[in-house]
Amino acid sequence: MHLPFWLTTAVLFPVLLYQAKRTRQTTPRLPEASGSPCGQYGEGEPARRILVIGESTAAGVGTQTHDQGLASQLARELHEGTGQTIAWHTFGVNGIRLDALNRALEQTDLPEADVVILSMGVNDTTGFTPRKRFRQQLLELRELLEARYPAPLMLLSVPPMHLFTALPAPLRYVMGWRARLLDNIYRQLASEAPQHFRYARYPVIEDTGLLASDGYHPGIKGYRYIAEALAPELSRGIRADASPEE
Repeated sequence: MHLPFWLTTAVLFPVLLYQAKRTRQTTPRLPEASGSPCGQYGEGEPARRILVIGESTAAGVGTQTHDQGLASQLARELHEGTGQTIAWHTFGVNGIRLDALNRALEQTDLPEADVVILSMGVNDTTGFTPRKRFRQQLLELRELLEARYPAPLMLLSVPPMHLFTALPAPLRYVMGWRARLLDNIYRQLASEAPQHFRYARYPVIEDTGLLASDGYHPGIKGYRYIAEALAPELSRGIRADASPEE
């Protein structure tokens, strides 16, 4: 238990409860993206395959179609940067928490992938998932994926919710605090077990023009911005793994 956080939350609870209810009532609920959840950039057999799993960002909320979302934008960035054919696939559920995602993945036939990116944490933040439980669920997810995807699972950091202007203060500051506590678990796992986990920082979106109409999720330009920030790290890994024939 993180006592300072829970004491602060307890003191502010009436205000936080009111603001949370008010935010749910006034914030537009955008749908998940439609269209095919997979595709590729380039011709022929893909040199690398990207799989993004997780919550609303993996579900493409804030865009109309999946080819405008994070996985597709990442694949395009890597294709343009390396000249290789890059395939992408995304699997996300809006509003899902990590435990439910694990259960869903157990029943899902996922594609081949060289890089698996987890975009998660906002719903576990707002749902106050205990940190110990969140860590255990991450370990369970890695075990679930390990046989099919031996490369380290890339943990995309929990978004900086204290900067979500769609949330009123002090709610956004408390949520931001909680998000950082969960994000620290990502960092710890990547440090303790680099053979199983990698950590990637979620780029801060300060330009509101990059957000969707709800002021909460990235829009099409926002996903492109995130992809541009993440692509260099993924690109280095691709070049390092590439064989001379490639």
